[in-house]
Amino acid sequence: MGKQHEWLLVRKKRCSSSVGANMKTEDMGGNLSFWESLVIGHPVCTSWKQEAEGSIYHLASILFVLGCMGGSGFSGLLYVYIFFALSFLCTCIWAWLDVCAADVFSWNFILLVICVVQIIHLAYQLRSVTFEKEFQDVYTAVFQPLGISLTVFRKIISYCNAEVITLEREHCYSIQGKTPIDKLSLLVSGRIRVTVDGEFLHYVFPLQFLDSPEWDSLRPSEEGVFQVTLTAETKCKYITWRRKKLYLLFAKYRFISRLFSMLIRGDIADKLYALNEKVFVDSGFRFDIRLPNYYHRSIPEQSHSRASTIRVQDFSTRRKAVKRP
Repeated sequence: MGKQHEWLLVRKKRCSSSVGANMKTEDMGGNLSFWESLVIGHPVCTSWKQEAEGSIYHLASILFVLGCMGGSGFSGLLYVYIFFALSFLCTCIWAWLDVCAADVFSWNFILLVICVVQIIHLAYQLRSVTFEKEFQDVYTAVFQPLGISLTVFRKIISYCNAEVITLEREHCYSIQGKTPIDKLSLLVSGRIRVTVDGEFLHYVFPLQFLDSPEWDSLRPSEEGVFQVTLTAETKCKYITWRRKKLYLLFAKYRFISRLFSMLIRGDIADKLYALNEKVFVDSGFRFDIRLPNYYHRSIPEQSHSRASTIRVQDFSTRRKAVKRP
């Protein structure tokens, strides 16, 4: 009863100050707009409450501040909504027990319900989108920086049966002139050596495609065989998509097709520039791969530059995979 009596006294003081302010504005004879009435015509507090609010109110404010410090992604959003929900719950308790204000309680209860619904939705998405460690590493390093969501990434890996394949040391991924080009693979761990007729061409490192030049050299309706041998120098793990299934995915989702096109061409460019650096080291001068006659440039008949010529021409040959009749 004591609290209610104090509350009534405060409201009486506010009402009296409001009446005084209204009489003052009427005496001035000014017609105030809506925004002016909020700033100028609003009643001024004549007395401030001396005692602090209860601990529940301050706890609600602290939880709200902690919620504003959340990050991005599913985990970050889950963090934000959990702390917001706890903050609004505390505010509801404060409004119900201390302030006894139905409107304050109602608004905070609505916000609490919204946060709880968001928490349930995010928790369901996190539960339904789970990957093995290798797939999670690929997503974090390759797809997440491009803004690809976990749901889209799940569609992509569903077409490779969500399987990580192991390639033992000195085992071949492809054999020159024999292995058909019927898949696209991304190296997850290890290192692959690429050779042509026994001559070293370049390495394939983690998070690079194993067969991007072969993939880019053929149309969807064409078939061909590898013109290089890919051998595992260490124990390797990779994920692979079958060619036909991947084209079905591209036909269904055009933005995934554009995504893979960008990734594959970027991978080819990285391989070409890596090869360009090696030619510079071997021959003593650099071939610029941007020149239109890069693959046909004549080199003096010397033993140390002959190997470089073979490597340059072999990468060109790799991109021109032999097509089956």
